[in-house]
Amino acid sequence: MSKTIVITGASDGIGAAAARRLHQQGHRVVVVGRSPQKTRAVAGEIGADQFVADFTRLDEVRKLAAELDAAYPRIDVLANNAGGVFGDPAKTVDGFERTFQINHLATFLLTRLLLDKLIASRATVIQTSSVAHRLAGKLDLDDLNHDRNFDPIRVYNAAKLENVLFTIELHRRYHAQGIAAVAIHPGNVASSFGAQTTSRLMRFITTSPLTRPMLITPERGADQLVWLAETRPGADWEPGRYYVKRKPAKRLNPQALDAGLARRLWEQSEQLVG
Repeated sequence: MSKTIVITGASDGIGAAAARRLHQQGHRVVVVGRSPQKTRAVAGEIGADQFVADFTRLDEVRKLAAELDAAYPRIDVLANNAGGVFGDPAKTVDGFERTFQINHLATFLLTRLLLDKLIASRATVIQTSSVAHRLAGKLDLDDLNHDRNFDPIRVYNAAKLENVLFTIELHRRYHAQGIAAVAIHPGNVASSFGAQTTSRLMRFITTSPLTRPMLITPERGADQLVWLAETRPGADWEPGRYYVKRKPAKRLNPQALDAGLARRLWEQSEQLVG
């Protein structure tokens, strides 16, 4: 059965690879990206619909949600794949730390604004996270901008933990109404990810000719996203979980199992986006 599948961060990397495969397999794919040129290229290649939104601007996220809601009678899958790790401390026009906003807050806002459509569609919501969440220190809900303790890798690890907590709380709140939420680690993918960070270690891992051969291709990294988008929640996989290589992860940051923390992060995020 053909599905309508919205993929953010689909102008490059695993998002673009997933868009290509899902289109080949007969689905209506919606490509969302930040770069007009890259987004247009991927969408044009496969004949998909396209939308451009910069997640450093929450007004563009709100506009994107309104456009998606108006354009599609149903959305069967929302793949929240946009993300990144950046360098020196920088605030967005909305006043939030950039990595936090792009990886968590913008995704949270987009999903919240589309909830009625997603519930009516009994949609699957796939959240790209990372095993980096296991390295996150204690999540400080009073300093989500990391004003007191900034380090690009520390902020990224925290954002990936927030992705997992968001998924678990989305499942708790809306699974009974038909939402199937799941978080994934796509693997260590050779892409442009990490190129903008000032962290020497991250840039070495993601861009060095010495380390890139050890990374997997975007096509392999897209495997779980494609699998989850096409299969049946509750039958083929278990909603409300974090998956690695098509299996529920055995190792999680202990904070990811804190239901109270997940609830408080959701409430704090709602306050921040207004």
